[in-house]
Amino acid sequence: MPTRIPRFESPRRGTLRLVKLGLAGGLVAGCHPGNREAKELRRACEAGTATACNEFGQRLLKGKYVLRDEAGAAGRFEQACKGSVGDGCASLGVLYQDGRGVRRDSARAPGLFRQGCDGGAMEGCTRLGVLHHLGAGVTKDVALAAGLFQQACTGSHLIGCSQLGRLYAAGDGVPQDFGRAAGLFREACDGKAALGCLGLGRLYAAGTGLDRNDSLAVELFRKACEADEPAGCFHLAVLNEEGQGVAQNFQRAADLYERACNDRHAEACYNLAGLYEKGAGVYRDPARSKALTRRACDLGLADACPRVKGT
Repeated sequence: MPTRIPRFESPRRGTLRLVKLGLAGGLVAGCHPGNREAKELRRACEAGTATACNEFGQRLLKGKYVLRDEAGAAGRFEQACKGSVGDGCASLGVLYQDGRGVRRDSARAPGLFRQGCDGGAMEGCTRLGVLHHLGAGVTKDVALAAGLFQQACTGSHLIGCSQLGRLYAAGDGVPQDFGRAAGLFREACDGKAALGCLGLGRLYAAGTGLDRNDSLAVELFRKACEADEPAGCFHLAVLNEEGQGVAQNFQRAADLYERACNDRHAEACYNLAGLYEKGAGVYRDPARSKALTRRACDLGLADACPRVKGT
């Protein structure tokens, strides 16, 4: 993949030279310690140190003191994985699952997640658990998913705690236990995992296993939304629309629904369509309402489809 040269709005003397220097090995020129560390990691990886390949791959993936290069990151993760570095296997699995830097390969990803999990990469355990829970590319096995989430949570991977909390809240593959679910969600949320805040907020909003507390639910959904969790924005919008735990504010609700809808949250699109239909918090716009209803149907919300067919 050809390296993309950053564009500068106001080039100054010497800028082109810096860009040319930065192209060598994907490294960005400069005297910052981060640049030197990146060079050292690259050299160590090329010398066969698998852990250095993983660390350099992470820098390439994030563009941290190097030019961002997902294909290059995939190559380094491959080297790390072959060197029995679990994190390298799990990270490579994510790239194959998402089709970033490599051709999407949902059949290869589970094996890499398993290698990562067995090698101590708790993200691999969580991601493999999600696949087994959904039966996506692997056998559907909720009990196995629960075990993988427990392993990840014990290893301090907070998304694993959140996923395990969801199973306990629903009684899915494990005995239903709202108290256990709340504890897992709280642990994850305290560690700034958005899914944990979302799950705990749902329990408080519904008064399920906990005393109902709309104000606390609002705060938890806000945290999830600010961490770019679409469902957090959706639930926060609902509370703003209904005036529960917060002053009723249709405009705020519309803004939050739109944010979640743009992130492909079907129910948010549908509820936003309702606001446009009524002219609540937004100018009344039947055409916009119909388009949003159609989008909700296209995103898989069955309740929206009959309304699309009826227009």
